[in-house]
Amino acid sequence: MTKPHAHRPSTDFETRVYRIVSAIPAGRVMTYGQVAARIGRPAAARAVGQALHRNPDPPRIPCHRVVDARGGLSQSFAFGGKTAQARLLRAEGVRIRAGRVYPSSPR
Repeated sequence: MTKPHAHRPSTDFETRVYRIVSAIPAGRVMTYGQVAARIGRPAAARAVGQALHRNPDPPRIPCHRVVDARGGLSQSFAFGGKTAQARLLRAEGVRIRAGRVYPSSPR
């Protein structure tokens, strides 16, 4: 049975997004804008979110580690919403207070 959001990356953009997100270490997060900047498309934060919404392999592409520009949980997290995203991040040791994550970016 196929997952509802499962698909193969169809564009170079998606492949690059998935590669960057796959490299975010457990317990760390990046913003959609940071991911976009890392692939050379700083204005493409929304497109990064759309690509992650179509994540074909959540265990290997940890889209829960991508948050909004203010370090907030993603309203559009495709696999269970903010509650699931918070649970996954907390399991990795990320502190969450008032819907914001700490730390907010990997170095």
